[in-house]
Amino acid sequence: MEHMMAIVMAAGHGKRMKSNRPKVLHTVCGKPMIDRVVAAAQDATGNKPVVVVGVGREAIMEHLGDRADFAVQAEQKGTGHAVMMAEPYLSGKSGYAVVLAGDMPLLMADTLRQLYAMCKEERLDAVVLTSEPDDPTGYGRVIRDTTGSILRIVEEKDANQEEKAIREVNSSVYCFRIESLLRCLGQLSCDNAQGEYYLTDCIAMLAATGRVGGLLVDAQQCSGVNDKAQLAAAEAIMRRRINHGYLVGGVIMMDPDHTYIEDGAVIGQDTILYPGCHIRGKSAIGADCVIESGTVIDGSTVGDRCHIRDSVIMDSTVGNDVTIGPFAYLRPATVVEDGVHIGDFVEIKKARIGEGTKLPHLTYVGDADVGAHCNIACGTIFANYDGLKKYQTTVGDGVFIGCNVNLVAPCTVGDGAYVAAGTTVVGEVPAGALSVGRSQQYIKEDWADEKRKKGALREVY
Repeated sequence: MEHMMAIVMAAGHGKRMKSNRPKVLHTVCGKPMIDRVVAAAQDATGNKPVVVVGVGREAIMEHLGDRADFAVQAEQKGTGHAVMMAEPYLSGKSGYAVVLAGDMPLLMADTLRQLYAMCKEERLDAVVLTSEPDDPTGYGRVIRDTTGSILRIVEEKDANQEEKAIREVNSSVYCFRIESLLRCLGQLSCDNAQGEYYLTDCIAMLAATGRVGGLLVDAQQCSGVNDKAQLAAAEAIMRRRINHGYLVGGVIMMDPDHTYIEDGAVIGQDTILYPGCHIRGKSAIGADCVIESGTVIDGSTVGDRCHIRDSVIMDSTVGNDVTIGPFAYLRPATVVEDGVHIGDFVEIKKARIGEGTKLPHLTYVGDADVGAHCNIACGTIFANYDGLKKYQTTVGDGVFIGCNVNLVAPCTVGDGAYVAAGTTVVGEVPAGALSVGRSQQYIKEDWADEKRKKGALREVY
C-alpha cells in the first residue's frame, strides 16, 4: 500500500522570537502557526502528520493532542537529525513523505499536493519547493542542470559570486520517495563545522544517483517566521488572504488592511465592516449588518440587519434588527432577541433580553430573564451577587423600569408592571402592579440660604 504522509519539524529553540512560548504556538490571525501547518499537511495527505518536537514539547503536544503523531528530538542536531527521529513512522512503508517546517503558516495544502503530484507523476526521488524572494540573501541557492533537475543546494556561506547571483532559493520544504529518504538518512554524516545532520545532504545524494525536481512557487508561501517582525509580516499577509475571501463573497470592507477577521467566521452579503473591527473565533454575522470601528465580536452569532457601534460581544447570540452601542459589553451566555435596542454603557451577562426590549444606557443586567417589549431605563442595576452566590432575576413582558432602580435578586417583576424611579425591588412585584420604594422626601425652607450667610456653603454665582 502506498502511503502519503507529512513530517513537520517543530523542535527548535526559536531564540530569535525572544519569548517563553514555543515559537510554533505564536498565533497568526488568531490561530497558532503549528495549527495552520498541521491542517495544511493533513488536508494534503489525508493523514495525521508526524510532528517532531524538542524544546517546549510538552506545550506543543498538549496543544495538538490527537491531531498529530509525535517524534521527540531531545537534542537539536540539524534538520536531517529531526527527520531521523521520525524514522519509526517511515520504516516498512512505501510511498511519499512531505517534510516541512512548523513555522511556515502561509504554506497552502494545494501547494503540498502539487509537490507530491510532481514527485509521483515524474517518478522523482525528491522534489524541493523553491521560491524567488526579492532578496535571496541568507538562503541556500538552488543549482539546476540544463534539463531543470536540481543538482544541489548551496548554502550562501559556501556559494561563489556566480551562485550568489541565483535568485531561486530552497524553502526547506520537500517531498521524498520514502524508500529514497530512508536510504539517505542512513548515510548522513555530522562531519561538518556545525556538527549537525543536514537534510539538504539527502538532496545532494539523490541528485547524484537519481532525479530531483524543483517546484517554484510564490515567495510568500515559503516565508518562515523566526522573529516577531516576521510574525507581524505573516499576520498581514494572512489577513489580506482571509479578507480577500470575504470581499469576493460579498462583504463590504471600508479598509481591508485594517479589518481583522480570524479563520472560521461566517459573514453575510452586504454587511459593512468598518476599519478597526475585530471578528474572532467561530463568529457568524448575518447579511446587511453594519459593524462599526472598535467593535469586537468573539465566538458569537449576530443576525441580519444589525447595527453595532464600538462594542464588545463575547460568546453570545444576537437576533435580527438589533442595535447595540456605543460602548456596550455583552458577556458570555447572553441571548438578545429580535428588535432589541441596547445603548451606550450597557453591560449584560448570562441573560436573555426579550424581543423589542430597550436598554438605552447605563445599565447592568446579570443573571436575568427579561421579557419582550420592556423598557429598562438609565441607571438600572440587576444586583445578582451577594458575595457568595449569583441569583436570578425574572422580568415579564411589557414591564417599565424607571431610572436608578435596583433589582435585588432573587426577585420577579410580573408582566406589565411598573417600577418607579429610585426603587429597590426585593422579592416579587405582581403583574400589572406599581412598585415604589423611595425614601420620604423632606424639605427645609431657607436652609441653604442660612448656611451661606454663615459661610458654611459656597456662594452661588
